[in-house]
Formats: sequence, structure tokens, C-alpha cells
Amino acid sequence: MIEKTFVKRSGPKYWAWILFLVALIVIGFAAYIYQMTVGFQVTGMSRDISWGLYIGHLTFFVGVAAGGVMIGLPYYFHDAKAYGRITVIGEFLAIAAIIMALLFVVVDVGGPTKLFNVYIYWTPKSMLCWDSVVLPTYLILNIIVGYQVLQAENKGLHYKKWVKVLAMISVPVAFSIHIVTAFLYSGLPSRHYFLTAVLPAKFLASAFATGPALIILICFLLKKLTGFDAGEKAIKMLSTTAIYAYIATMIMMAGEFFTAYYSGVPAHQVALTYLFAGYHGHDEFVPLMMFFVVCVVVTLVLLLPTKFRYNKPTMIVGCIALFLSMYIEKGLTFVIGGLSENPFGEIVDYIPGKIEIMVIIGIFAIGLLILSLLLKMVTVVKYDNDEGAFPDKPDRTRLAYRLNEEAGTYVDTRPQPEPEPEEAPAEDDAEAEPAKA
Repeated sequence: MIEKTFVKRSGPKYWAWILFLVALIVIGFAAYIYQMTVGFQVTGMSRDISWGLYIGHLTFFVGVAAGGVMIGLPYYFHDAKAYGRITVIGEFLAIAAIIMALLFVVVDVGGPTKLFNVYIYWTPKSMLCWDSVVLPTYLILNIIVGYQVLQAENKGLHYKKWVKVLAMISVPVAFSIHIVTAFLYSGLPSRHYFLTAVLPAKFLASAFATGPALIILICFLLKKLTGFDAGEKAIKMLSTTAIYAYIATMIMMAGEFFTAYYSGVPAHQVALTYLFAGYHGHDEFVPLMMFFVVCVVVTLVLLLPTKFRYNKPTMIVGCIALFLSMYIEKGLTFVIGGLSENPFGEIVDYIPGKIEIMVIIGIFAIGLLILSLLLKMVTVVKYDNDEGAFPDKPDRTRLAYRLNEEAGTYVDTRPQPEPEPEEAPAEDDAEAEPAKA
């Protein structure tokens, strides 16, 4: 399968894209080595803001990973056949997102070896300890399930029953990775922006919105580049899931504004005021949050009405706006906003450094590289399924033959056309035998 995918079915444009990503990875790795050598002074982090864009991106991509595998819910639990073609895409998206999230932890703690301190000095009361358990577990589950499902399809077989068991286990684990991450923030009593009971629900709702929106964009891109068709029904259902999860997220955000300003508690107002209107002359993030508001409006206008949501151009624009709004809110400003006010009531500015941005770009490139390699295998296998290229049985169509596990044979499941009536052979009058008397 690997040789067929990357040797026989990969053109120069694909390899140019891979080389471009590799170049970005090299630049990002060099920036990371420089950060380790010089120290965190090359970043925008400080004594007051010890969590910056690294941890912000960890939070965001954990949500992407959780949302990516959520599409397996209707497929594995309710046997929704429409999701069959994109379930593996969700699994592989989760793999790339989790690896990116873990890499952001690596670059934030200062060195890879420091990660083992969480296991050596195990502290059950710390949410970080439980985060270190659920994230690798989720990654391993998705690798096994995604590979087994794709391998089965490549051989023209149905995946094994134990694979479905692991897939069903991965769903509650997907819930747990984002819930534990939310508890990591909401358990900080000194940070009023994080101190809310709705944070786990908000994180899950945003994951249900971000993951499907990104999968929709990936499916449209794959169809344009490779001809891979995820199916109109699946795309429509994903878009419906995304917009209603997005509405739930916005309702909870509106609740945060209401609680902060209607109650009149200054401590709960500082972060929101700082981000959206500026606070005591600190207004660096106001233009970004105004763009966030625009993205929210565009998303609701284009994805809420059915006539726009089911239209391809408006669906694409709406999904892009949805993804950008969630990226701004959770990836760029959530952590920074919550840490902006130090214990002395002073606003501390955070501007990421050039080295910090280069490291982030490098990790982005790693995630895109992994996703590009995995999706390449998906499209090749799905193409062979549709076109009928069995590696060992080239004359048999994948969609036409399924494994009969009891008999151990392939059975043609297609409706068979009625046989055409045999035509009587044409008689040549000149060569016809004379009739017998």
C-alpha cells in the first residue's frame, strides 16, 4: 500500500508540497534549538504570562483532535453509512492534531526530557498528570483504528470486530481529552477568566464545531485535487453538526459576557474588556477580536440558513469563517486573555517573539506533513475502491465483492442485471441447407 501510494501515485506537485513542508520543519527546528540554547527570553512569555501561544495552540488542537473523531459517533454507534467515507479522515486528522498538541507541550516546557517528570513525580491531584495519560492514549487508539480500517479497505475486507471496540472506546477518550484540558484551566481560582463551570461544555461544543468544519474543507480540497468524493449527504450532515455546535458555543460565550457585566464583578470583566475594548491603554488585541466578531457574523449568516449551508461556495466561506473564529478565540486569545492581569491588578502585554512564531510554523508544518501523507493513502485506497483495483484480484471490483467470513469466499453483492435474450443466428439463404423432403 505504501509503495503504491507514494511511488506510483504521487506526482511532482505533491512532492514539491512535501519538500516545502520539510523546509519549514527545518527552520522551525533550528528556531527551537536556538530557544533551548538562549532561553525563553526570545519568546513573549514572562514571569506574569508563563503560558503563551504554545499552550494556546495546545488547547486549540486538542479540540480539533476531539472534534475530528467525533464524526465516528454516528458511524460506529448508529451504523450511519453516509459517514463511512470520511470516518478515516477524522481519525487521521485527530492523529495529526494530537501530535501537534504534544509538540507544543514539548517546546513549552523547555526540553523533551522534562516531559518525563510528569510520570516520574506522579501527582494525581494535578490535571497535567491526567492530561499526560489521556492524550497519548487517544493518539495510540486513533493510530490503531485508522490503520486497521484503511488496511481492511485496501484488501477489500471489512474491518475486524475488535477494531470497532477500540473505535467506540476512542469516543469517550476524545471527550476526556478536552474535558481534562478544560479542568486544567477552570481549576485555577486566581484566574477569573478561566473560573467558570461551563468551560468543559464550551470546549466540547467548540470541538464539535471546529472538527467537522475542518473536515468539510479537507473534503472539498481533496475532491478538487484528487477527485475524492466524500458524498453530499455526509457533507450536509457535517455542516449541520458544525453550525449547531457553534451556536451552542456562542450561547455559552454570551453567558460569560452576561455574568461578567450584569453582575458587575470587576475581576470577571478585566479579560473581556482587555480583549474586546482595551483596558487602561492596552488595546493590542482589539483589532483581532473585531475580526473575530466579523467571522462569527459571517458564520451564522452563511451556515444557519439551509439554502446557504447546502450551497458549496457559501458553505466553504462559512466553514473558513467558523474555523478562524474558533482559532482566534481558543488558540490565540483565550490563554493570553486569562493571564493578562497579574496578581497585582496590572495588565501585562504579551507579544510573541520571532523565534516563537518560527517554532509555531515549524509545528504547523509537521502536522500538515503527517496529514498530507495520511490523506494520500486514504485517497488512493478510496480511489481503488471506486475504480475496482484489487491489488491481488485486479479483475474484481471492491464494491462488488465482500468477504463472507463464514464461508471464506468473496460474494458478489451487486444486483445482477437480467440476462439478455439470445438472438437466433442469422441464416444465409445461399448457404442454408435445403429442406428435407
